[in-house]
Amino acid sequence: MTIEAPEFVVPLPLPRDCTFEPSDWQILARHWYPIALVREVTAAPIAATLLDEPLVVYRAGAEIVVANDLCPHRGTPLSAGRGDGATVACLYHGIRFGAGGRCVAIPAHPQGRIPARMHLDPYPVIQRFGLVWTSLDRAADPAAMPAMPCWDAEGFQQINCPSIDIAAFAGRQVEGFLDVAHFGFVHEGTFGDPDNVEVPDYRPVVTEYGFEVDYPSSVGNYPHGGKVGEPGFLWLRHFETFVPFTATITIHFPDGGLLSIMNAASPVSARRTRMFAPIARNFDTDQPVTDVYAFNLRIFEEDRAVVEIQKPENLPLAPGIEVNIPADRSSVAYRRALRRMGLSEFFTA
Repeated sequence: MTIEAPEFVVPLPLPRDCTFEPSDWQILARHWYPIALVREVTAAPIAATLLDEPLVVYRAGAEIVVANDLCPHRGTPLSAGRGDGATVACLYHGIRFGAGGRCVAIPAHPQGRIPARMHLDPYPVIQRFGLVWTSLDRAADPAAMPAMPCWDAEGFQQINCPSIDIAAFAGRQVEGFLDVAHFGFVHEGTFGDPDNVEVPDYRPVVTEYGFEVDYPSSVGNYPHGGKVGEPGFLWLRHFETFVPFTATITIHFPDGGLLSIMNAASPVSARRTRMFAPIARNFDTDQPVTDVYAFNLRIFEEDRAVVEIQKPENLPLAPGIEVNIPADRSSVAYRRALRRMGLSEFFTA
């Protein structure tokens, strides 16, 4: 995966109501994003939106199909239709689509030839980390998918938290996830310590897909009111960032415990984000996952309250617009990586 600005490629068709600068959209549209939890895709089709493009997601046996949410016949959203786990039928005339987006039945002409243009032109799909990933570039390279530590490792429990909708730009949300100076302020109600807010020195390292950083700190990660960290224990948080909008954190707990969380911010539009958070851990694996859902929801709700009121709404990539401090090294590395992708200076929309 490269973070450099791409050479000239044939432009992709823009959505009808694009909220991004067209040049930014062209860059963003060529990456992979999650749009649904695999467990959500059952018999009924579901609607999703990625980069302002309305999509339908439906199941065709073991395959999950993602396509433009539009019946080629008379323009009715297929997400409003009916599915049976193998096909989806348009609610208007019952035209049915199956694996690979192929039209398999036109009820008005059951013996007639199916026009080639009646078939859907699906987007690529990868099922990974319990999520349905797609790209609006039908030639997207599967090798460019973000990675997640520990997910497939022996002894680790796999947890898929429900998605969270955020009325903010994906870049702002990801930057907040990477921020190490806000724990004692934003997360005072969950795990942060308002009496321990000094940020030790740390140094991001540029990678081919973004950057990574080790952040050692005495701030624990246990929920308030529960376990208490060992005196003097140094918590290591290892961040990996996959531009544009995915990052992971692996937290080293006492006694060899590891907790890996992916923050995958799916840009619904320039002002709305659907955030997915797969989790892998090798401790407390017999505990109810609903407890994990609840605790992580509290944390992300604390973050959301800040991200939704930040101004400017988009992420300013010009260095002089906001003031940086040493604790912002991850933020600076993130913005530099986005600039190297060729995104506009102010990331306007």
